[in-house]
Amino acid sequence: MSQPMAPNSHHERPLIALAMGDPAGISPELTARLAADQAVHDATRVVIIGDRRIFDEGARAARLAPELTQTTLSALRSGNVESPAFIDLGHLACEDIERGTPSLAGGRFASRNFNEALALADAGHVEAVCFTPFNKQAMRYANPDYDDEIRFVARAVGFEGKAREFNILENIWNARVTSHIPLSQVAASLSEASIIEELALTHQCLQQAGIDAPRIAVAGLNPHAGDGGNFGSEEEEIIAPAVERARARGIEAVGPFPADTVFLRATREGYHAVLTMYHDQGQIAMKLMGFDSGVTMLGGFPFPVCTPAHGTAYDIAGRGIADIGASRQALLLAARMSMAARRQTTA
Repeated sequence: MSQPMAPNSHHERPLIALAMGDPAGISPELTARLAADQAVHDATRVVIIGDRRIFDEGARAARLAPELTQTTLSALRSGNVESPAFIDLGHLACEDIERGTPSLAGGRFASRNFNEALALADAGHVEAVCFTPFNKQAMRYANPDYDDEIRFVARAVGFEGKAREFNILENIWNARVTSHIPLSQVAASLSEASIIEELALTHQCLQQAGIDAPRIAVAGLNPHAGDGGNFGSEEEEIIAPAVERARARGIEAVGPFPADTVFLRATREGYHAVLTMYHDQGQIAMKLMGFDSGVTMLGGFPFPVCTPAHGTAYDIAGRGIADIGASRQALLLAARMSMAARRQTTA
C-alpha cells in the first residue's frame, strides 16, 4: 500500500475521491452541490466517481451547472488532475432508475463507485474517500453479504485491523462499544477489553483529526449509571474499571456518567467525544443536536472514509431541496484528517 501523497506547492489541498451514492435518492443532487461549493473547493481537491448522466440529472434538480474537468482513472493514478474532476464510468442510464425506489441497478452503481474510490485510496492516489448516502436495501440487492460500510471497506482493501463508525458534529464525536446488534445482546457484549479498545481507537482518531489532547466522556449502560448497583452492576464491575485502565494508558477518559445527561456534560465541559455503550444511546442525541450537519466517519482504516450521517431521503429526491450541510462537513473533516496525516508523515 502506498503512503499518502506528500504535500507540495502545487498540491497543497488534499485530493479526495467522492463516490456517488444511491442514484434514486438525494445523492446525485448532493454531489452536484458539493461540486459547486466554494468551501469545499477552498479546502480540498475533489474527484467525483460515478456516471455523468446521473450527475447531470442531480445538477438539474439542484438548479446548478458546476464546471468539471473530465478525467480518467489512469490520469488520476498519474497525478494529473484538476479539481473538481469527474471520472465517468458510464455504467447507469437515468431511465434505468426509478426515483425513490431501491433497486439492484442502484446498488450496483453505488458499489462500483465506492470500490473504485477505495482502490484509489488504498493505492495512495487519493488521500481520503467520501460518499453521498447509500440505500442499504439497494446495497444488499447488489451485495447479498452486505452488512455495513465498515465490512464493505475492509473487504475492498483487505483490511484486517480494528475499525469503527463514529458520528461527528462540529464540536462533539460519538463513539460506541457495540453497534448493529440487538439491544438484548448489549450487556453480555460489554467487557473491560472492548471498552478500552474503543477508547483507544477514539483517542487515536481524534488525534488524527488534529485534536492533540482528546477528552472522552463515558456513558453508563443502565438508568442513572446503575445508581450504585441498584439498577445494574455493569458500571461498577466493567465500565469504571475499564475507564481507570484506559487512564493509566494515557487516555483522558472520565465516567461512567448517566446516559441521559452525558451529552449535556460533554458539551458544557468541553469533552471532545462521548463513548456510549450501544447504538441508539448516542445516535438519538447526535441526530437531535445536528441531523443536517452530522457526519459518519469510518475510523481505523489507513485513510479517512466520511459520509453524511443522514440517509438517501427518498421522499424529497429530485425536488432540489436537499441540505448540503452534512455532506460538506464530511468532505471538510476528510480534508482536516488528510492534512493531519500529512503532518504526521513529514514530522
